[in-house]
Amino acid sequence: MKIFGLSFNFFCFLLLSFVFVVGCSTTKKEEIRSADELFLYAKKQYEKKKYEDAEKYFDLLKLQYPASQYADDAQFYLGLINFNKGDYLMAAFHFSALRRAYPNSEYAKEALFKTAMCYYNLSPSFDRDQEYTFKAIEYLMEFQNTYPGDSLAYLSNQYLKELRNKLAYRNFFTANLYYKWKSSKSALIYLDMVIEDYPDTDYVEDAYWLKMTIYQEKGLFLDLEELAKEYQTKFPNGKYSNQVKSFIKNQRGEQ
Repeated sequence: MKIFGLSFNFFCFLLLSFVFVVGCSTTKKEEIRSADELFLYAKKQYEKKKYEDAEKYFDLLKLQYPASQYADDAQFYLGLINFNKGDYLMAAFHFSALRRAYPNSEYAKEALFKTAMCYYNLSPSFDRDQEYTFKAIEYLMEFQNTYPGDSLAYLSNQYLKELRNKLAYRNFFTANLYYKWKSSKSALIYLDMVIEDYPDTDYVEDAYWLKMTIYQEKGLFLDLEELAKEYQTKFPNGKYSNQVKSFIKNQRGEQ
């Protein structure tokens, strides 16, 4: 019997040879490598931005060599891979896992900062739920407290200011809505939140001004004068200084 001009036996020989070669190649490719080989290969794939392959081999490294010198490297790179892919929740998981399992790792500091950046990137606009904003602030503050003199401390402070401004604006925006809806009591609650919780933000002066406006409209002149003096003490050159001076002057003229 012949197939494509070849004898059946010879055809079978070629087929078996092909299967053997492919099988050997596959076995060689999937064979268990040393920790060094796995790490170097996974890192090379990461540097090529072949994140799926890199993730696969870093996972394999963790599984096969959990106590090797590369265990924290693998954990850190898994965080970086997911961070670069935009999967910030998974990245935060890996960075936090590194800090729990390897608190003395050379990557611990960067893992903490990257965790904060994960939640910073997840922080939504001011009108959405702010769970991730609060988490970002929590980790940024932890970074500043843990590494106060680090070069990243200044950068973390800038991110903190941005996030706190967002939360302050959220409360001020809500207060302004209540004010427009003639619900002064609710407006004052949110204005106090800005003044007391976010005194270092860009909206605290606006909160003082709106609160003084409400006091004036409601005829609470003693409260108005006290609040105006408080404003002058905290912001002697504030953007509402002239208006506040007029408030106080007019109030004293009426007494």
